[in-house]
Order: sequence, then structure tokens, then C-alpha cells
Amino acid sequence: RERALRQTISDKAESLGVKRAEEQVTAAKEIHALMTDYEQIEAQIRQTSPRYAALTEPAPLTLKEIQSDALDEETLLLEYALGEEKSFLWAVTPASISSFELPGRAEIEPVARRIYELLIARNQNLPNETPERRRRRLEQAEAEYPKTSATLSQMLLGPVASELGNRRLLIVSDGILQYVPFAALPSPAAPGSRPMVVDNEIVNLPSMSVLGVLRRESTGRKPAGKTLAVLADPVFSKDDPRVLSSGKGRAAAVEGTSLTGDEKRSVGESGLADLVRLRFSRLEANVITRLAADKMKLEALDFAANRSLATSAEIGQYRIVHFATHGLINNLRPELSGVVLSLVDEQGRPQNGFLRLYDIYNLKLRADLVVLSACQTALGKEYKGEGLVGLTRGFMYAGAPRVVASLWRIDDRGAW
Repeated sequence: RERALRQTISDKAESLGVKRAEEQVTAAKEIHALMTDYEQIEAQIRQTSPRYAALTEPAPLTLKEIQSDALDEETLLLEYALGEEKSFLWAVTPASISSFELPGRAEIEPVARRIYELLIARNQNLPNETPERRRRRLEQAEAEYPKTSATLSQMLLGPVASELGNRRLLIVSDGILQYVPFAALPSPAAPGSRPMVVDNEIVNLPSMSVLGVLRRESTGRKPAGKTLAVLADPVFSKDDPRVLSSGKGRAAAVEGTSLTGDEKRSVGESGLADLVRLRFSRLEANVITRLAADKMKLEALDFAANRSLATSAEIGQYRIVHFATHGLINNLRPELSGVVLSLVDEQGRPQNGFLRLYDIYNLKLRADLVVLSACQTALGKEYKGEGLVGLTRGFMYAGAPRVVASLWRIDDRGAW
């Protein structure tokens, strides 16, 4: 039933763009009703699948369980809760717990939001902005960041500055703090503006309860037999030279766009005008795969970087799975988020290359690590008590206890 509803929703969403205005209204209402049915089906699945429920709605760990099972002497848990009048920070070690009052949401949120705006300033293309105005805007952002980041660091980390040392920090954020890269904040205990990452390993968690589930899932699991799988530089367009140079491609590549309605919406929300080729992702793949022995690695480039491979059992044979492509985030409907792989075959014929969140949930991985070298892959829709639900949560459910993801759009060359 879930699969049937999912396909129906996808088909109707794809056809929206070709309908007349009055038909679009009717179709939108139908999609809304289908989404309601889909959510009810998901609720039934949660009730009948304990493993799914354990990860998406985990039972809270007790303090004793956190201290004995999740922490060691070199690790400090920092958990935040934003409130209207005051916020709170709990610092937990294997032998202690301390509570600190922080400023209220109205004082913390504007500073945290400003930090994010300053960090993504170079990614913003403002309407009618001249090169000179852009230069001044970026200079202002660079000048403002040190003071603003120091202010936020003192707000969030100042109370525990004496306890940080060189410890590993487990960060459980709340609200807008999930958009803050704690590793980039200046250390409140160090002189100057030395970022936290210099002295501390930073690990972000949806919750400590999710960590407990991930550890139980991976404990005793047979390790994957091979080392590394990299999917990079997929083919997005029939006009790509790789299509035209592949024999029959020139005659076959005549159809229109291969993007579905879902993909177009997510492309727009992710700030991408179109899906341009990521040429440096190929170099990224080449450099990374050199680190693994030939028989222990898979380097899937061009047309081979496709959805069929990503959803196959073969991917479950690798300890590290690395995607270097476009990531599309739909913050309104996280189930429409995904990773974009090859959208055409060697003959230029359109194919489904969108690895959506529900596809990811159905993967069977034995990976120790999944790397999402793409734009905004750490984002998602915020659910109260659950944090941001998106691609990272999907790969965790699929079997990966660790996911490397990005908070903002990244340049192809910069990622390499």
C-alpha cells in the first residue's frame, strides 16, 4: 500500500506542470489527500516495525545508561534546549551532570541565524546585485563573522569553557542551533579566534537515544567485506557530451527534460537553477579511490553512477560509501529529498536517477560511514523532539552509524 501510494503521488506531482490552472488546483487537492493517506500508512508501519520506530521515535535513555554506555573519560555530552524565557545546557560526563541557564530563545536565535547567513553569504546570488555590491557585501560578512561567532560561542559554550579541554564533544542541538557548525565557532577557552575543531573532535547527534539505537544495530554486525564505493560525476542531461559520444547517443538524444515534477521542486528549493555537471566530483572520486586496493573498491562514474547501482545489494558490501553529486533538499516534504544520480542512459533516454529518501530507507547497508559530498545534505525538516529529519536520518536507518554531510551549498571545486 505504501509503495502504491508513493508511486501515485509521484505520478500526480510529475503531471502538475503540464495541467491547466484549474486542473492544477484539483490535482493539488488530490495530492494533499494522498499525502494524508500516506502518513497514516507510515504510522501503521511504525507500529508494526520496532526497528523503524526505534530509530525514528527512540525510547529515551536514562542518565545512568548515557553515562555508562555512551560516554568515556575523553567525551563530553553537551545537550541544548531552547526556551522562551531561558534556555538550558546540560554537560554530562561518565561521572557527573551539570546544568546551566542560557539566554532565552529570542536572544540566541537571531545570533545563530546571523551566523548561518554570514557563512553562506558567498553562496547567495541576490537579484540585480552588481559585482561591486557583491564585493562589499562579502567584505562586510567576513568582517562581521569573528565578532558574531565569538558572541554565540560565549552564549553556548562559555559556561563549560573550563571543561572542554581536548575532549570529544557530542553535541545535541535544538531548533536553529542545528544549523550552527560548532566546529567553526571560536573556542571560548582559547585566545584569539581559534576554531573549536583545532582542539576538539565535534560529533553532532539527533539525540543520545538515537546513538544508543545505532550502537545496538552495529554491535555484532558482520563487517562489510570491501572497503570503498564511490558514485560520482553522473550524467544529468541528454545534451551531455558523454551521451553524444556514446555511439547511438546522437540519434537517440532527442527527448525533452528528464527531471520529474518532484525533482524540479527540490531543485528550486535547493537553490539550483539547473543540474549542471560536477566535473570536479570526478577528480574527487579519483583521489579517494586511490586509497583502496583495486579488488576492494568500486568507482562508479558517468552512466554507472545510477540509481540501480545505489539501490542494489552490491552497495551493501562496502564499509565506506561516498556520493559526489547534487543533493536536493525539500524542507517542506523531506520524503521528496534525495541524491541525484544519472538521469539518462548511454543512448540519452530518460531514466529515474533520483535516489529519494524512501529509497534510502530501504537500503541494506553495512557501511561504517556514508559521505554525502553534496549541497545542504545535513538539512531537513525539523520535528519536535526528533531534530532535522532528512537524508542523514535515512542513511542511519539504512545501516550507517556515521554520516558526513553539509549544512550549506558547496562549490564543486571546493568539495574536491
